[in-house]
This record gives sequence, C-alpha cells and structure tokens, in this order.
Amino acid sequence: MNKERPLILVTNDDGITAKGIRSLIEVMKEFGEVFVVAPDKPQSGMGHAVTINGVLRLNEVHSIEGVRAWSCSGTPVDCVKLAIYSIMHRKPDLLVSGINHGSNSSINVIYSGTMSAAVEGAVENIPSIGFSLLDHDAEADFEAAKSVVRTLTANILKHGLNGGTCLNVNIPKIPKEEIKGIKICRQAKAFWEDAFEKRIDPSGKPYYWLTGEFNNSDKGEDTDEWALHNGYVSVVPVHYDLTAHHVMASLNTWDFESI
Repeated sequence: MNKERPLILVTNDDGITAKGIRSLIEVMKEFGEVFVVAPDKPQSGMGHAVTINGVLRLNEVHSIEGVRAWSCSGTPVDCVKLAIYSIMHRKPDLLVSGINHGSNSSINVIYSGTMSAAVEGAVENIPSIGFSLLDHDAEADFEAAKSVVRTLTANILKHGLNGGTCLNVNIPKIPKEEIKGIKICRQAKAFWEDAFEKRIDPSGKPYYWLTGEFNNSDKGEDTDEWALHNGYVSVVPVHYDLTAHHVMASLNTWDFESI
C-alpha cells in the first residue's frame, strides 16, 4: 500500500508573487501535496498580528503549476488560520514559511511575519519552519537556499519536531559551495537602535520614517549571528511559550500580603 504523501502548507510575508515563496513552493512539490495561502501584498514586520475588525478575502490563484494556491488580504497568521480552518481538508503535516527576502535572526524573530506564521503552526502542533535568506533583493538568487530547504524538510519529515516548537532558519548570502554547514544555535542578544527620520509631505505636514542600526554586542560563538557571519546556516528552535521561567522563583519572594 502506498503511503499518503505529506500535506504541506506554504505561506510567507513578502506576498504570493515574491520570488522567495515561488522557490519554496518548487522544493515543497518534491515532498508532498502542496497548498499555498499567502498575503496578496507584502506584510513584512507584521509579527503575530491577526485581522479582527476587518474582513478577510481569499482569491484562488491559478498561475502556480502543480499546487492549489490562494492570495489572502490579511496577515501571514491570518493566512495560516484560514488555510487550516477554511481551506485544507485536514491539518497539514508540515508548515513552511518563506523564503523571506532578508534576515530574521536575533531580535528580528519578534517582528517577523515569516516567523509568526511558523509560530502559529507550532501553536497548532504542526511541525513548522521559517526560512530566510540574507538578501533583500527582489531578484535574489535562491539556489543555495533551496538546497538548505531540501535538507531541513527531509529531516523534519523524518524526525518530526517537539510539540509547540518551530525552527527559525537563516541562510547567509553566499554561494552554495561556500556554505560551511548547518549550526543549531541560540538567538543572539542583539537589538535595533531605533531612530525616526522626520520628513515633510507635499502638503507641509510632518511624517516619520523608521530607521536605525542593528547592534550585536553578543560575542558568543553559539549564536545565530555568529553562525551567519562565519558562513553557516543558523537554525534556532523557537517556542511560543514566552514565560520567563528563570524569573518565577525570584518573583515568588515578593511581598504580596498588602493586597
């Protein structure tokens, strides 16, 4: 008896027309039955936002050969929720998000729509991976990234993943032959030093544009930032439980008798 092919959900935050998601779809077709639900426009930096006070629209897309695909007016997390509860005939065996145009290492995981889609998969107890390539170019070369995607997809389908966990995979912008390997890492303690440029619109009213610099003061050689700067693919396991367990004992020594 033939084993049923894995059911795979593909999404992203750069939009359904982005080159990165088309590369991801191409690889996923090698592994299973593919459904695509992705934003109809770029949704970078949306984090785990969901649409509550507005309508959501889905439009089936027929231009991607070999898969069923829909564009969604909402966020990446909206896409995942709609796919699971309104489109697919059962929960997928794997959820993949990306391939993002640009890094989602370190603190960027908090803001990333790409990774929030993967985290939503983890919430649903679906093995999930977010893939990012450190290249913002709309015409970026994804050939090396596709090789990484194949390796990690094969492994997650073989070994599974602990419930509530997803993988944050970042791929350096270097040729395939220069990638030294894959490293399991921790998230670097690196942050954006935000700044806002004040500008004036044509009507004379001020507006603000977010800028800033990325500051990595974490010198550890076990971080995603170290791996990426030294020619490795970084893989960080991510959990949606944000509880600071190491702080609980200290908080339990506080005086709450005054309530």
